[in-house]
Amino acid sequence: MQVKILLVFLSVLLLPIIALAQNQTIRGWVLDQQSETPLIGATVQVLDIEPSIGSMTDAEGGFALKNVPVGRQALKVSYLGYEPQTLPNVLITAGKEVILTIKLVESFTTMQEVVVTAQVNKDKAINDLATISARQFNTEEVSRYSGGRNDVGRLVANFAGVAASNDARNDIIIRGNAPTGVLWRLEGVPIPNPNHYATLGTTGGPVSALNPNMIANSDFLTSAFPAEYGNATAGVFDINLRTGNREKFEFMGQIGAFTGLEAAAEGPVRKGKGSFVVAYRHSFAEIAQAVGLNVGTTATPKYKDLTFNLDFGQTKAGRFSLFGIAGQSSIDFLGADIDTTDLFANPNENAYSKSMFGVIGLKHHILVDERSYIRTILSASHSGNSYETEDLKLRDENNNLLEMLDVLDAGNAFRLSSFYHIKINRKLTVRTGILLQQQLLDTHVKTREGIPDFNGDGLPDLFTQRDFDGGFSQAEAYGQLQWRLTSKLTLNTGLHGLYFDKTEDVALEPRVAFNYQVTPKSTLNIGYGMHQQTQPLPVFLFRERLQDGSAVETNNNLGFTRSQHFVLGWDFKPASSWRIKAETYYQALSNVPVEKLASSFSLLNAGADFVFPEKNNLVNEGTGTNFGAELTVEKFFNQGWYGLVTVSLFDSKYKGSDGVERSTAFDGGYVANMLAGKEFKLGNSGKRFLTLDTKLTAAGGRPYTPVDLEASKLAGREVLKENQAFTERLDDYFRWDVKIGFRVNSAKRKLSQTFFLDFQNVTNRQNIFAIRYNEVRNEIGKTYQIGFFPDVMYRVEF
Repeated sequence: MQVKILLVFLSVLLLPIIALAQNQTIRGWVLDQQSETPLIGATVQVLDIEPSIGSMTDAEGGFALKNVPVGRQALKVSYLGYEPQTLPNVLITAGKEVILTIKLVESFTTMQEVVVTAQVNKDKAINDLATISARQFNTEEVSRYSGGRNDVGRLVANFAGVAASNDARNDIIIRGNAPTGVLWRLEGVPIPNPNHYATLGTTGGPVSALNPNMIANSDFLTSAFPAEYGNATAGVFDINLRTGNREKFEFMGQIGAFTGLEAAAEGPVRKGKGSFVVAYRHSFAEIAQAVGLNVGTTATPKYKDLTFNLDFGQTKAGRFSLFGIAGQSSIDFLGADIDTTDLFANPNENAYSKSMFGVIGLKHHILVDERSYIRTILSASHSGNSYETEDLKLRDENNNLLEMLDVLDAGNAFRLSSFYHIKINRKLTVRTGILLQQQLLDTHVKTREGIPDFNGDGLPDLFTQRDFDGGFSQAEAYGQLQWRLTSKLTLNTGLHGLYFDKTEDVALEPRVAFNYQVTPKSTLNIGYGMHQQTQPLPVFLFRERLQDGSAVETNNNLGFTRSQHFVLGWDFKPASSWRIKAETYYQALSNVPVEKLASSFSLLNAGADFVFPEKNNLVNEGTGTNFGAELTVEKFFNQGWYGLVTVSLFDSKYKGSDGVERSTAFDGGYVANMLAGKEFKLGNSGKRFLTLDTKLTAAGGRPYTPVDLEASKLAGREVLKENQAFTERLDDYFRWDVKIGFRVNSAKRKLSQTFFLDFQNVTNRQNIFAIRYNEVRNEIGKTYQIGFFPDVMYRVEF
């Protein structure tokens, strides 16, 4: 089937196109970076083309550059009293206009127009208050890199300090931390897990519900993040949605093995004062099965998602926008059709999984004066999932398959975020804000697994392990400032406050970072941050079964886990398109939930799966440490090619209530990535391109706890040697991906086509996923990561 699809895609791609050049339009706005006020009269110019193309910004800071040749172009933006900026390698295609938001930094001293021109630093965060352990990413990177499956989570696994959890899920491990320490934000507000097949308390999943075609430049932070980010101990995804075209309607269609079938549209509203953009995706496997194609499995993944952003433009009351994402997914595993080596399913049972996710928000931005603004976001979100299993060997009194597990989670949250941002002068910027959250949760877990037959009916009793219907309130407040002490030294500092009403816990968290420009090409960074986080709800609400059959919540008084980050970094730019970055860090974790009685358990090892450990009587007495060193050598896309090498060496340890120091489940020791790509121009027309990309990943084997085979046979389920927790290691991980792409711009119409063929794990390396007890065979066996897999993607824009 995959070969047939590939042939169809190739036939569409290779349609004859007349070799004549096609031009396009670049639109956008130029703003002050700190105050976000429009810069009127700024000059925007396309470099190195004749005749020259340029424009000046209007009263809203807007500009338009017309008849720009397709291909990659460079822009220069300048304004009196500000540091000029060069944007290299802006990709221009025939099918879609380019829309940019460019922010300039005011010169440190009062002077005439600055002579030195700065390049856009894509290694720097969009948030100008995030100056350490932070970088931005864009939609082109998500689709360009090999093996990424158009997934934001898998993209950042290429960055230093980050490791992917496994090939089948996009959970990420940041500097040895569990994935539960990650915060997801959309348009400035926290959101639930934005993945299909998500479960309560997790942050990852098999398929992302975030559509990369809808994402604007966004930030990823890994340590000592600014004071506005709270309730996270590992890292932050700060996602922005792009706006649509204000001047004309544009459309996009796409199909891919993982991303599915997609359609998108954008265009003007309010007579060009605002815009809309909307995209819908649907699982390709589900559509293929519906039309009678054999997709190779009865466990067909069914998922769909919708993303939109409606920008109403500037009004007398400010600027309003309405945004949202909605996703739905389901899959059924029928035991009779399951391979006994399947990673997630049990051949002795039927399992039915469903999940839903949704966010809708209203954002308001108003300029108070020429130096300050207020931004407010009101949002509502929903996350829910259900999971049911039936035992194929047991029947109930009605002769139906016996239900063994029934999980139902339904959560709704309402959030209000608002901050005031003021640029006091060219040296001092202050931001202060609040985040109020009300979460409503209806959840239950009913299980027979591991429960004795107390009522004597010959079947395991059904025990309600989790039963909660109520709400939580959480409040956050922060203040932070950026002070340019000298032209070379910048201070970023702030204080974050966190309150959780269920436990009445309060935390105050100082943050501070210094950036010193040692030479024009090198910068020294040092930072500290205290970060605290509430516990995952499945752990918080777990109930212990008493001897009389009743149940009691024993974990509901767990307080915050505390993390202290210390970071030292050095940035060096030997040339305009090259960057070398080294960082070393130390992280001290305390107040970690562990068992009251002496054991090896720690919550630091949980969160990279669909479920959490069933542990009760937990207390905040555990500790952990993460330390390491990272190196990044990056050649940004320039002169038709790019390269990225990242090496991370790290040590991740923890102590349970038994006081023994052990490796965490994520202590792989090292991760190394090497990526490279080249773009070849085909012919002299400048509208056909061939792209080649490759990626090599090597990582240390993860620690694991050995299986007690005899105890597992007696229990009929997996029993681990807990006193030997994480004393064994899996083999080292290795994977090589190769990606081939074509991009064609039409000569006669505003149309462009892109095709990718991504060969993942080309050596078919058998990387071990886990070593587990197999209930069917009564033996310990290995389950493996995904082998060789060819992913395809075709996109058309017009």
